[in-house]
Amino acid sequence: MTNPADRLVDLLDLEQIEVNIFRGRSPQESLQRVFGGQVAGQALVAAGRTTDGERPVHSLHAYFLRPGRPGVPIVYQVERVRDGRSFTTRRVTAVQQGRTIFNLTASFHLSEEGPFEHQLPARDVPDPESLPTVTEEVRKHLGALPEQLERMARRQPFDIRYVDRLRWNPDEVKGAEPRSAVWMRAVGPLGDDPLVHTCALTYASDMTLLDAVRIPVEPLWGARNFDMASLDHAMWFHRPFRADEWFLYDQESPIATGGRGLARGRIYDLEGRLLVSVVQEGLFRAL
Repeated sequence: MTNPADRLVDLLDLEQIEVNIFRGRSPQESLQRVFGGQVAGQALVAAGRTTDGERPVHSLHAYFLRPGRPGVPIVYQVERVRDGRSFTTRRVTAVQQGRTIFNLTASFHLSEEGPFEHQLPARDVPDPESLPTVTEEVRKHLGALPEQLERMARRQPFDIRYVDRLRWNPDEVKGAEPRSAVWMRAVGPLGDDPLVHTCALTYASDMTLLDAVRIPVEPLWGARNFDMASLDHAMWFHRPFRADEWFLYDQESPIATGGRGLARGRIYDLEGRLLVSVVQEGLFRAL
């Protein structure tokens, strides 16, 4: 069986079909819609492929416009907005079956030394190796994974370990703060291309962020009372990193109102260096 990390690298390896046009695979999954992190990661690959490769991504801003269909290829059209002395800007439109499903604007910055540095410190949390994997935690509670979850676990490209204990019933949810933290890393090596690591982490950044919105309302695992979908996604990349090494994703939701919930996250490495900042808004509707 192919390693899930290898499948992720393959998923991010787009086919170039014209100078500024790329095609990405969309695996046939049991999900109702294409995973948003996949589309964001592939779009960022398309943007990066049209640069000189010497300027790392420093930010992206994206909107999820329509749900993508699993199993149907996605075409990424890149507009070369600007090539300046220090900054490069690209705009990417993702099209599936003739309809725009996603827009992304990415900015690339030539690395330079700043006059000063500061950051918010990472909170004190247990070491990732001391925590159970999500699969282990679910199996411990349920005895065995349902068949669909078992298949998803085998294909999961990231090892995810929740810092705070999972809550399994409504009574445990009462009084919970809208906050969550997970350790993550790719389940295998991703190679040495910095763009691949940036796009892989972009993929991962959409996996658990909206959990923070749901935590005060319902258990994260089990039957859901709410349908949710990502509306937009923004990221700022502060330092180089590897997505196949442990990173802490500290997430919180400052507000949920009007059917929308806002979540923000900070991503740190094992040494407590702030690597990436993330903000996302999601749509929540009762089932």
